[in-house]
Amino acid sequence: MNVITRELTLNADEKYKDFHSALIPNVDKNTLLGVRAPDCRRIAKKYAQAPEGALFMDTLPHQFYDEYITHGYMLGFLPREQALTRLKALLPYMDNWAVVDSCVSNLKMLFKSRERAYGFALRLLDSDEEFICRFGIVSLLSYYLDDEYAQRAINEVKRIHSDKFYVKMAQAWFFATALTKQYKLTIEIIEKRELDSWVHNKSIQKAKESLRVPKEIKNYLNTLKIK
Repeated sequence: MNVITRELTLNADEKYKDFHSALIPNVDKNTLLGVRAPDCRRIAKKYAQAPEGALFMDTLPHQFYDEYITHGYMLGFLPREQALTRLKALLPYMDNWAVVDSCVSNLKMLFKSRERAYGFALRLLDSDEEFICRFGIVSLLSYYLDDEYAQRAINEVKRIHSDKFYVKMAQAWFFATALTKQYKLTIEIIEKRELDSWVHNKSIQKAKESLRVPKEIKNYLNTLKIK
């Protein structure tokens, strides 16, 4: 057992494992150690640029879900080019929403390279692999809805037509968030019903659940649901 997996094992929490496993139903519970996110992040930061970390990231696939979470966090503590190279190697092994979303959230340094990282995210949208496509959507949601990229990002996510559940959920999350950040650009898409009906209604639902959406807009969105 490598030093990182050993340290993760020492931080395992059986009660947290039971709780967290319910949130990721497509992941075998036997692959969960039950390590909380702050501990995974602390371990990732400790070893990301150490020889043990390099060996750990070179050794794929991992045995445990918590190892993938930690691996994803490690990328955020690497120089930009190294992070991108290692991300490309890790992506094919991502098989659940939690690993995808936690990894994206820790890649702020990578996405400071605006145009290059944007092009990379766009290429992921064309993947037939559910969680690679989701990675692209969540990347655009997280880093490209606040500036001049917003219109392009919205158009790119709008064009996706998928029957994969976690892709559609990511799209709904994207458009619910876009309604709070780029309302004028997004409400027209909802009004014209340019999304798949499931994504359309789920986007409205998630927007209505958001504390950042005013009550009057929630009431208006309610009239736009597809029956």
